[in-house]
Amino acid sequence: MAKKQQKKKEKKEKKVSYNRQPEELTLREWQIKLRQQYGQQQEFKLTNTGEHPVWSDFKVFNPEGSSSYRVAIRGEQPFDNYCECYDYKVSGLGTCKHIEWALHKLANTYGNKQYFKKPPVVGEYTSVYLHYGEQRSLRIRIGSENQEAFEALAKQYFDEDGAFFPHAYLVFDEFLQQAQAISDTFRCYQDALAWIIEQREDQRRAQRINALASQADSLDGLIKAKLYEYQREGVLFAARAGRCLLADEMGLGKTIQALATAELYRREYQINTVFIICPTSLKYQWRAEIKKFTDSKVVVVEGPQKKRTEQYAEEAFYKILTYNVVVRDLHLINLQQPDFIILDEAQRIKNWDTKISRAVKQLQASFRLALTGTPLENKLEDLYSIVQFLDQFLLGPLYLLLHRHQVKEENGIIIGYRNLDQITKKLNTLMLRRRKKEVLKQLPKRVDKHLFVPMTPQQQSMHSGYENDVAQIVAKWKRLNFLTEAERLRLMSCLQLMRMSCNSTFLVDQQTRYDTKIDELFYILEEHLTNPDESVVIFSQWSRMTKLIASELEKQGIPFVHLHGGVPSAQRGPLLDQFRDDDECRVFLSTDAGGLGLNLQKASLVINMDLPWNPAVLEQRIARAYRMGQKKGVQVINLVSEKTIEHRMLFTLNFKSALAQAVLEATEKDVFMDKTRFEEFMERLQVVTATDVGEPATEDSSSSDEENLERPASAQEDTLDPAETLTEEWWEPEENLPSSASSAPTNNSSDGTKQPSTPATATAGGAQQLVNDGISFLSRLTQTLSNPAATEQLVSSLVQKDEKTGETYLKIPVENADIVQNGLKLLGGLLGKLK
Repeated sequence: MAKKQQKKKEKKEKKVSYNRQPEELTLREWQIKLRQQYGQQQEFKLTNTGEHPVWSDFKVFNPEGSSSYRVAIRGEQPFDNYCECYDYKVSGLGTCKHIEWALHKLANTYGNKQYFKKPPVVGEYTSVYLHYGEQRSLRIRIGSENQEAFEALAKQYFDEDGAFFPHAYLVFDEFLQQAQAISDTFRCYQDALAWIIEQREDQRRAQRINALASQADSLDGLIKAKLYEYQREGVLFAARAGRCLLADEMGLGKTIQALATAELYRREYQINTVFIICPTSLKYQWRAEIKKFTDSKVVVVEGPQKKRTEQYAEEAFYKILTYNVVVRDLHLINLQQPDFIILDEAQRIKNWDTKISRAVKQLQASFRLALTGTPLENKLEDLYSIVQFLDQFLLGPLYLLLHRHQVKEENGIIIGYRNLDQITKKLNTLMLRRRKKEVLKQLPKRVDKHLFVPMTPQQQSMHSGYENDVAQIVAKWKRLNFLTEAERLRLMSCLQLMRMSCNSTFLVDQQTRYDTKIDELFYILEEHLTNPDESVVIFSQWSRMTKLIASELEKQGIPFVHLHGGVPSAQRGPLLDQFRDDDECRVFLSTDAGGLGLNLQKASLVINMDLPWNPAVLEQRIARAYRMGQKKGVQVINLVSEKTIEHRMLFTLNFKSALAQAVLEATEKDVFMDKTRFEEFMERLQVVTATDVGEPATEDSSSSDEENLERPASAQEDTLDPAETLTEEWWEPEENLPSSASSAPTNNSSDGTKQPSTPATATAGGAQQLVNDGISFLSRLTQTLSNPAATEQLVSSLVQKDEKTGETYLKIPVENADIVQNGLKLLGGLLGKLK
């Protein structure tokens, strides 16, 4: 007897595998069994909110997640019951862990077994409810009260299975009035009513958008730009869908289409708020686009929580948030009740079980638009996760999607997919994807775009150090109207090191690696290289930068060729042939050594990791791909570090400015430019060092390069004209710079000294300042002399050889003899006091 009980117990406790479907169970039975098994293990709390001990309405509370769900228990079979949780609504099983736990709890509660021995009594009232099968449908359950009258009414609106006729959505109000006239006990549940309203609005919106599509000028004036025909089609598709996945290839103007859709919703449906969610690096780019193409007010939500709360309350049509802000402010965002949410770079939520993905999918808005050029990267789950944000029911439950389309080996390893056309058919009303080759005739020949990238704190610290040195030198010039040759060289060196730190700290010290541009580069490559017909050229002035990129390309197994100054001329031809002829090799990585004499027409994308300050060099890079005979449109993306000298130069002065030209002319061989030119250079440099680089210098900066995103180069107001600029770079490549940060001292001149003050400022009271300067000098000089390369650079800047006698002299340029005389007097007096 004991053995029989033991066997019965073992059989009862046998668990179902979560990873492998048992052979004796169907897929559906297995999934239900998993929910029963998992539900019975939970420690929820049950509260009866109805009248019957079992067949009633309940609240199921989960203490662990502090979540509560309404559960209706009407029977023991699937679809007899209801739960408002996500799994019940999407799984199509008619049950969930909350229902299974509640049934288990009720069945094992003293006194309840009697109710499970007989079926539940059919209710007296008639109700309309939403049936959550594989496809949702509106159903009617007719009760015993006024049964004949309700059956007669149902025949006009429901089929034989009790499902509502799709064509009757627009007249559902009439049904409700007739049903309520029969009996005031009639019920229409809230989720059913919401679904009817959604279906009705979809039909009415489709009718309106179809009417607009028939009018050629219906979208004119929405934004301050002329939409290409394919872009017009994209806007109409998104507006018609209400919740849309715009998956155009990179470079087709998804941003412009998104803004035009928002403006169309405002015009047609009077929406009040659009929330744009994007990666951190794109928030200011979105703001610039909005200012350029619309007259709407825009706010970037950022900073501490108190500030963000105030920003949410501002009256702005567009509010821009990053993904991390969504995680922190989910409750605040939903309180704002945004009408339209635009999700940029939507592939960021492809992993469904991340905090960001879960938070984004809890956002509430009537209209939604997801933008990505790579909706399906590696697996079906990527696409499924993105579609969940738009329509959690469209693709059905994930377990069923994978079962139908995955092909596995016996050991469970996925080896492929099948029947993908069925997924495409389901997505026809939600997803729109165009490739460049499909709209090639409509595309401009060249599109230029600036992508603004934040820096790491380490980069910012390094950049600020050199920026402070530049500011001090500029302040001294402003005070004295004079700089020594060493100070001029130091000025140029610090400007160059600021530029290098914008790319990576490694370019400066060759020891640390803090950067963000490379991450952004690979986000771009991830999208662009999904199309096997596309190739890309990547340029950087710094060979150290290209080596970092090359290392990452190798790690990710992306075939590429690498051209830099160290590649012999004889080997450059084969590299070019490999890129041009090898279909697998789709990345050409180059320093400016590849800016001339190369034909790279295979590429349709040029990425500049840094902007050479000579516009002619920039154009030479681009001309390698954008040239006569190019059959593809060429997109140019310039990566610009935010709040840096790169950003400031771009906003304040553009490339045609007098400062840019002055800097370009200030080469190592020409630090002693004539007085007029140097004064102009320093005056312009003051503008750069004084401007807050976090924002445009003026409100007028909205007409700067940042606005030219995704515009044809020929249409840009500040299109670079090589004929108007110099052709010589203002500095040599980094191979000619010191090999570490310590070799580039952070004082005001390359010899580590501060220049003596003029007699007007050098008084007896300045003795203490002189002591401080001397201590600073000794400290910095020690740092410099600890590095052989820096010492060699210091010595070369201070000595000069007489060509006639061959003798070497110490060279310290000064403005006049009075400065030397007064300085020696002050030093002598100070030393006398120290005796």
